[in-house]
Amino acid sequence: MVQYIVRRLLYSIPVIVGVTLITFILLNVVPGDPVLEMVGKYADPETIQQIREQLGLNDPLVVQYLRFLFNLLRGDLGRSFKTNLPVSKMIADTFPTTLKLALSSYLVAIALGVTTGIISAVKQYSFLDRFMMILALAGISAPVFWVAVVAQLIFGLKLGWFPISGYYSFKHMILPAIVLGTRFAASIARYTRSALLDVIRQDYIRTARAKGLAERRVIFVHALKNAMIPVVTILGMQLSGLLTGSILTETVFAIPGLGRLSVWALSQRDFPLVQGTVVFTAIVYILGNLIVDISYAFLNPRVRLK
Repeated sequence: MVQYIVRRLLYSIPVIVGVTLITFILLNVVPGDPVLEMVGKYADPETIQQIREQLGLNDPLVVQYLRFLFNLLRGDLGRSFKTNLPVSKMIADTFPTTLKLALSSYLVAIALGVTTGIISAVKQYSFLDRFMMILALAGISAPVFWVAVVAQLIFGLKLGWFPISGYYSFKHMILPAIVLGTRFAASIARYTRSALLDVIRQDYIRTARAKGLAERRVIFVHALKNAMIPVVTILGMQLSGLLTGSILTETVFAIPGLGRLSVWALSQRDFPLVQGTVVFTAIVYILGNLIVDISYAFLNPRVRLK
C-alpha cells in the first residue's frame, strides 16, 4: 500500500510540471501587462520598467519559468504582484472557506444523489423513477450560475429564507451549498441507479431473495455495497470537482474562497497568484483521485493495489 502511494505521488510530478508549464505559457500569451494593471496606464515609463526589473519580468521566459519551478521545489509560491503578500498565505486564508463550502455541498450531493438513485432503481420504470431521472437530467443540464441566481431570487429575495450573498455565519453557507450540491447530486443519482440495477440482477441477489430475506436487507446489505464501487469513483471526482469548481458559486454569492480569489487574480493578471492557485488546485485533484483508488481496496477485497 505504501509503495503504491509513493509511486502514485511520483507519477503526479510530471502532471504538476505540465500544469505549471501550460499555465505559464497561457499567462504570457494572453495580451496585457501585469505592471500596467498595478500602476495604471498613465504611469511613467521609467517607473514601469523599474517595476518590471524588480519583478523579474524582463528576464527571458525560460529563466522566469525555471525560477518559478525552483522556488516551487522549496515550497515558495512567490508574492502577489497586487498585494505583495505571500501567495501561500493568501491560499491558506481562503481555502478553509472553500473547503467548508465543498464539504457542505458534498453532504447535500451524497444525501440527495444516493437516496434518489436507490429509489429510482428499486422503483424502476415507475412514475417516481421517471420523475426523478427527469429532475436529475435537468440538474445536470442547468448551468450553476443560472441555478444560483434563481435560488437567490426565490429563496433569498422572494421568501427571505436565506442571505443571498456574503459569508458571515453558517446560514450564509446553506443556499450556496444546496446550489452547488444539487448539480453533483444529479450525476450521483444517475450513477447510483445504473450501478444498483446491474447488481440487483446478479444471481447472488436472486439467491438472497429466494432465502426469504427482507427486500430492505437485500438492497442495503447485499446489493448497495457492491453497487457503490463505481459510485465511489464519481464521489471522489466530485469532491475534487467541488473543491476546485466552486468558482462560479463563490463569485455569484460573493464568498471569499479560493475560487473567487482565482477569478480576482486572473482579472488583475497577478501571475504568481494565478500560478499558485493552479498548482494548489492540481495537487488537490491528484490527492482526491489517489484517495478514490485507495478506497477501492476497502470496498472490494478482490481489488488489490499494485
